[in-house]
Amino acid sequence: MSSVAPAASDHSPLVPAGSARAGRSPYGPGLYLRSLARDPVTLGALIFLMVIVVGALLAGLIAPHDPIAQSLMARNLPPMTDAESGPPHLLGTDFLGRDQLSRMIYGARVSLAVGFISVALSGTLGVIVGLIAGYFGGRVDSILMRIVDIQMAFPTLLLALVILYSAGASFWNVILVMAVTRWMIYARVARSLTLTLRGSLFVEAVRALGCSSTRILGRHLLPNISSPLLVLATLEMAGVILTEASLDFLGLGIQPPESSWGLMLSQGRQYMTSAWWLVMFPGLAILFTTLAFNLVATWLRSVTDPVQRWRWLRTRPPGP
Repeated sequence: MSSVAPAASDHSPLVPAGSARAGRSPYGPGLYLRSLARDPVTLGALIFLMVIVVGALLAGLIAPHDPIAQSLMARNLPPMTDAESGPPHLLGTDFLGRDQLSRMIYGARVSLAVGFISVALSGTLGVIVGLIAGYFGGRVDSILMRIVDIQMAFPTLLLALVILYSAGASFWNVILVMAVTRWMIYARVARSLTLTLRGSLFVEAVRALGCSSTRILGRHLLPNISSPLLVLATLEMAGVILTEASLDFLGLGIQPPESSWGLMLSQGRQYMTSAWWLVMFPGLAILFTTLAFNLVATWLRSVTDPVQRWRWLRTRPPGP
């Protein structure tokens, strides 16, 4: 008697209906769109970040006033106050009569630029060091990791203060400090992921084919560890924005007449009792931006992790 195995159902609870029939991979772009549609909190955070980024890029077009134009007759005006000329001051004015909304839009450009550039620099350096240490191992790994351990022993904020106090506070010095003080995190994560994969069969296969170490690292290992590193970079964006705001608040970050959210907090703290909007709106901008980056990073961690991805592959049961 022969037995015939039952055919696999096309409507598996872990695979979207029709994907197997149509030959489509369930891990394509549709997975990310479907997961966002099922997670309104993350979708809202992503939309908020897109609005902030677009506003920063188009600051010269959408800012209602010149962010450095002063008017002592219009100092510390509350929100929704009419201006002498042009649109009203939707978020009020500061102690020099400058429009608060315009300064926040330009401040977003500075804060996000510091975050993106410093994350790109520190991530590039850290990933290169981690790949080399994890792949070659031995003495190379020991030397590089001891350098990482030594730098991680220094408090990040204290090291940043010392460097900025010695080199001077400026936009590019802040970026350099952020990159120098945060690359070790990427190095550790990249090293651990490389150690996990360097003994895999696909690495042994390409090594047997005669591929160079540079090609193995760049074409085979790096793409396989990119998802966790992307999640880490998103988390680091929030950390860099907070650190940059802290340096600005202490007077060692962005300097006037430039505008940043941390600098606006520092300048407005003297008027907290008489002009609360000078502190409240920049503080809320920092809060919601860092929260949005953390929410997006959590979503990326879930949707790129094979262990947790099953939640987004489930199809909803048909309605009655």
